[in-house]
Amino acid sequence: MEKAYPKITTRVLQEMKENGEKISMLTAYDYTLGRIVDAAGIDVILVGDSASNVMAGHETTLPITLDQMIYHASSVIRGVNHALVVVDMPFGSYQGNSKTALDSTIRIMKESGGHAVKLEGGAEVKESIERIISAGVPVMGHLGLTPQSIYKFGTYNVRAREEAEAEKLLSDALVLQQAGCFAVVLEKIPAQLAEKVTKELSIPTIGIGAGPYVDGQVLVLHDMLGLNKAFHPRFLRRYANLEDIIIEAVGHYVTDVKSKDFPNEKEQY
Repeated sequence: MEKAYPKITTRVLQEMKENGEKISMLTAYDYTLGRIVDAAGIDVILVGDSASNVMAGHETTLPITLDQMIYHASSVIRGVNHALVVVDMPFGSYQGNSKTALDSTIRIMKESGGHAVKLEGGAEVKESIERIISAGVPVMGHLGLTPQSIYKFGTYNVRAREEAEAEKLLSDALVLQQAGCFAVVLEKIPAQLAEKVTKELSIPTIGIGAGPYVDGQVLVLHDMLGLNKAFHPRFLRRYANLEDIIIEAVGHYVTDVKSKDFPNEKEQY
């Protein structure tokens, strides 16, 4: 039987892994949807730099700024009572300089009220992770397909199919654990590799396109709610088709306004 937790913390996630209870995680970027997702019982809310795509319409995650991430995170936090809220560190806010990484983290924590940060990369960001954790901030890692490095990879295809890259990914996962990360996201890698990494690590793994053998799953909220029908990778399961529902509702509203049906006598003062 699943245990009821009054509030999700990094320690609770560790306990869930040890008890074999799967971890649920979704993105959110604003107060309203953050409040709804939290009320539905989600364990972890990721204020993802995917806001660059789904909220701002950019092709990649690279353009979103630290100020914008803080705005989205502070909006979400105001609607959350139960979930652990993890904030993505945007491109340029941590790479190559551990002092910059710490300064960015402090701004995120002080100005947004978030509970933890997430950053992409393995051994090359170890120093930054250790410096952030030394300041008392929990860090979630991210390996596999790392969207902030899309121009280096040149493709959103599955990562770590080849043996050398798979070995590096496992090595990086162990580095992240040793550096003090409380969990690691594994994105778009073969299921068998994700299973191997999950067994090797004592900290939780959260998969997106990484098969069923990880400790938890994450999806982009707008994708799983059917608000972005143009995006349909193999790993995505749609739980609603809100785009169709919204188009129909707005269409009815337009018709009612044009026909003078809205507002009626009950809808006026």
